[in-house]
Amino acid sequence: MSLERENSIMIDLFSAKNSCWDYQPKRAPYFTPEAIVLTKGSCQTAPQRDFVQAICKVYPQARVFERFGTSHNRLDIGGSDILETHYKGKKTLVLGVHKSALRFSDEDGNDCPNYWHFSPYSFCPYDCRYCYLAGTPGVKFSPTVKIFVNIGEILDRIACVASKLTVPAAFYLGKLQDGLAFDPLTGYSRLIIPFFAHQKNAKLTLLTKSANVDNLLDLDHNGHTILSWSLNPGEISSLFESNVPLPDERIAAMRKCANAGYPLRAVIMPIIPVEGWQNIYTRFLEKFLVSVPLERITLGQICSYFGALQLTERKLGKNNAISKMLEKGKSKDGRIRFPVKLRIEVYRYLIDKIKKLRPKLQIGLCLEEADVFNALEMEDSIGRCNCVL
Repeated sequence: MSLERENSIMIDLFSAKNSCWDYQPKRAPYFTPEAIVLTKGSCQTAPQRDFVQAICKVYPQARVFERFGTSHNRLDIGGSDILETHYKGKKTLVLGVHKSALRFSDEDGNDCPNYWHFSPYSFCPYDCRYCYLAGTPGVKFSPTVKIFVNIGEILDRIACVASKLTVPAAFYLGKLQDGLAFDPLTGYSRLIIPFFAHQKNAKLTLLTKSANVDNLLDLDHNGHTILSWSLNPGEISSLFESNVPLPDERIAAMRKCANAGYPLRAVIMPIIPVEGWQNIYTRFLEKFLVSVPLERITLGQICSYFGALQLTERKLGKNNAISKMLEKGKSKDGRIRFPVKLRIEVYRYLIDKIKKLRPKLQIGLCLEEADVFNALEMEDSIGRCNCVL
């Protein structure tokens, strides 16, 4: 039997008529929408209509608007300025279809290895003051949280690409969204993880700040799903993260997933060198690295766009701890970062601590430039970061 035929059968087994749409939606923690908007394609089939109706029932206080002639990314939600629109978007749940949900990233100007990524969701309900997603083009022009109901089509497209792979490759969930924040509402993990468990060369890498892992624990993942959490010490989280699970809650979720046999990674990002950062991050690493069996850790610092940093300053004030340290100009990839000298100092300190605590742990850097890898003598680590195998 051909691989294409096997993948076709897999999609049938996990079609909209089966496990995904039979799932009973539950409230997603940290998310209470004021409006739910049904956009183009969201109610085309009976299973989709049932699924959409079930989600709406979970939030009876939300006003439901039918905009079936409008695409999910063409919705005007109003707002007098960027901050008001930003927060209004985080209270607006858009249900629609995404016809180009699978993409290959094309980062240029840094040493990102580029990879396949896909989007059953868009944006995030959390309120991190440094959020880079808020400055990406898709969110800037359509700043709502979205769930795409054509999950079967999305997986079908992944299966088509996967059938042509000759070597293992990662498909990343977390580039343009939080990978698990809405999982209690959709149950998509119970569809996506078994799908990847049956793939020969395709594996799932998933990034989240969520502690919503109950749907994952009884699944047969076959080691083909790599779960990763974005973390910072509690002192940093309390300054720059709001409406989000505490770091200790995320770590507890990681331990549950470790017990269920999932490969685990962590992304310490963005590292923000506030006063006393050496002691803050040392205490965090000493506790964290002995409590979770990581296979890889990736470090990263602020690497954001101007629009996102505008929101940071609206939330924290222009004289905030992040803005005070930023370089004046853009890097080659259009992002704004801390000065190279500071970044190297921070990385060198933390890498030294990690190597003393876990000498064999793989260490990567996220969205960094060649000069930084060279200064740290980490050229061999380029392309060995969170999103790829």
